[in-house]
Amino acid sequence: MPIVEVNPPNQWRTETPGHDGWQRTPRGTGAKKYFMVSTDSHANEPATLWAERIEPEYRERVPRVIVDEDGVKWRISEGHRPNRLRDQALEGEDDLRSKAGADPEERLKDMAHDGIDAEIIFPNKGLSMWATPDAKFAQAQCRVYNTWAWETFKAYNDKMSPAACIATGDFDGAMAEIERTAKLGFRALTLPCKPVWGAHEVEHPNYNLPMFDPMWELIEETGLPITFHISTGRDPRASRGNGGAVINYVTHSLSPTIEPVANLCASGVFERFPDLKFATIEAGIGWVPWLLDAMDEGYRKHHFWVRPKLEKMPSDYYRAHGFATFQEDPSGLELAEPYGLVDNFMWANDYPHHEGTWPHSAEAIERTMHKLNDVQRAKILGLNAAGFFGFEVPDHQRLEAYL
Repeated sequence: MPIVEVNPPNQWRTETPGHDGWQRTPRGTGAKKYFMVSTDSHANEPATLWAERIEPEYRERVPRVIVDEDGVKWRISEGHRPNRLRDQALEGEDDLRSKAGADPEERLKDMAHDGIDAEIIFPNKGLSMWATPDAKFAQAQCRVYNTWAWETFKAYNDKMSPAACIATGDFDGAMAEIERTAKLGFRALTLPCKPVWGAHEVEHPNYNLPMFDPMWELIEETGLPITFHISTGRDPRASRGNGGAVINYVTHSLSPTIEPVANLCASGVFERFPDLKFATIEAGIGWVPWLLDAMDEGYRKHHFWVRPKLEKMPSDYYRAHGFATFQEDPSGLELAEPYGLVDNFMWANDYPHHEGTWPHSAEAIERTMHKLNDVQRAKILGLNAAGFFGFEVPDHQRLEAYL
């Protein structure tokens, strides 16, 4: 990878207390390194991918950049408010992040530098595929992305595995695409946080309803895990003005990822489909203990409204079936052991996004995981993900090596 120029706003990323006393290291050059999986990395798709490959009837509708009569550039997509593009020159590693990830061979070098043994790849530009009320259009975009992603990464699938994107609002199309991508060899599926993009309508289908049982049955048959990535249910840029960047990130991007978790854990889905597994992606982990308490509280205190009556508590279904990924989340790591969630949390570097830790993942891990023991770090850094996504772990890095 190119030499990293750490510009002043990113100097904090290099701060670390080190890893003295750890049995292993998160550093890519270390002789005794943890097995590390980034459970949330991103592609860098060609800007013209959908315009060139999608069916002709959709070509004029794909997300695009336009220039208005005043010379102002706008990014346009059906489900997002227009986004003004300002000419803003990025510097140092911020510029590096904006350009990385397109070439698989260069990705391998970046992975090696960051200590990454394997990664799950989600869309980048393609996160806007679901941003339309027309689910068939969303599905057409997903098919384009899935075909391109498999062409690009299939030769590297033991280390770089794209998740197959499914637009669940188009039920018949979703069933067909699940079957197609499973046969191709995809390692995981990613579904939008809610099937129908946009504001909530009580009549819209959602994952708690039995109408999705045939889909859960099919996914269970494929053996593929389910993921829900942030910003895939509604416009994450709903706020503007003072504080908008922070408000949008916390309120409109991260927190809506709670919804599919509650939908699955409170509705009896896992009683009917006990082999399903799911993970929330990039939403962090600090909220998970609160959610487990809140779901159980609602189940107990609203018992007169609750249906169906479950065999276990909603939190039990999460611990048995649910996972969550994060980059840096000290609060969540503090609560992992007391809430019995060490086996449910999975680390990611979010390569190459600015919210992520690349190319300083070792420093981030050393800053945030010093209170965990080596077995806990090994599980959260890679072994949990290896089991969830089906990556092969070398003998010297398996859990038995720590016991």
